[in-house]
Amino acid sequence: MNIEENYDKIYRFCYLRVKKRDVAEDLTQETFLKYLEHPQYHSTEKTLRILYTIAGNLCTDHFRKYVPDELAEEYSSEDDTEGEVFTKISLTQALEKLSQEDRKIVLLRFVNETPIEVIGKLYNMSRFSVYRRIKRILSTLKNELESEELQ
Repeated sequence: MNIEENYDKIYRFCYLRVKKRDVAEDLTQETFLKYLEHPQYHSTEKTLRILYTIAGNLCTDHFRKYVPDELAEEYSSEDDTEGEVFTKISLTQALEKLSQEDRKIVLLRFVNETPIEVIGKLYNMSRFSVYRRIKRILSTLKNELESEELQ
């Protein structure tokens, strides 16, 4: 896997956690700088796993000093139709009710299309445990979105 593919995956991972393009770009660059500064990290089979770990730690550090805005920029866009905005808000709220680890797993699997085996290695889980956990997470999200619709 080349560096550009890893860069895009790490950027998406950071962007979906911090929700700001410029901050996600900074965190992604810092991830690669930290990776390149340490030659002991350079392993062809563990590169993506190490990059996700570094990026996750940097995002966590960012949130420790982050002060939330009143309303995210993406919700104020006039290009979105009202229904799309409500869908985004509902999905965002449902994701926020998940544990941080469950959100990361959903992000890795469905946004970055990370293989199950890589997720399993990141969380020290078997493939089957990852499949069961994803199924449980999706069921939780579905139930949460359905209960939002009923209200």
